[in-house]
Amino acid sequence: MSRVLLALVACLVALLIERGCLQRTNDRASRDLQDARREVAGLQQAAQVAGELLAARDALDLKHTQELNDERNANERLRAAVDAGRQRLHVKATCPAPVPTDAGAAGLAAAGAAELDRTARQDYYALRDDLALTRRMVLALQDYARSCSRSFSTQPQGSTQ
Repeated sequence: MSRVLLALVACLVALLIERGCLQRTNDRASRDLQDARREVAGLQQAAQVAGELLAARDALDLKHTQELNDERNANERLRAAVDAGRQRLHVKATCPAPVPTDAGAAGLAAAGAAELDRTARQDYYALRDDLALTRRMVLALQDYARSCSRSFSTQPQGSTQ
């Protein structure tokens, strides 16, 4: 009987040791699960912030693209009006050579108003389009920088976004 009792005690000790190992494994798994849940929550928050920033950026892009298209359309309407003769381009200019004062001399006094030739006119329109594009790009970048600045200043401390 002492062998049976010794075997039972040995089994009981083995079960207690196994239970202790299982308990430690379970505790470790619980801590790992809690850590993983915290990490998931942080990643979800980061994804939400990133989504909001992207949505704000897209809204700014849409706004500035529309404003650029409006300016380009206005330039195109001006071009069409000038080509159709409904509007004229006025160029502020000075004449470097003095105009002759004697009545018999040929001069510019009887000439019509100065106008840009066709090539210069196309360059003028291209410059207007480039100016509109550049201005809109600068305004868009300034708005984007301001929105990023506001977003980062409103994030909680310790956030690494």
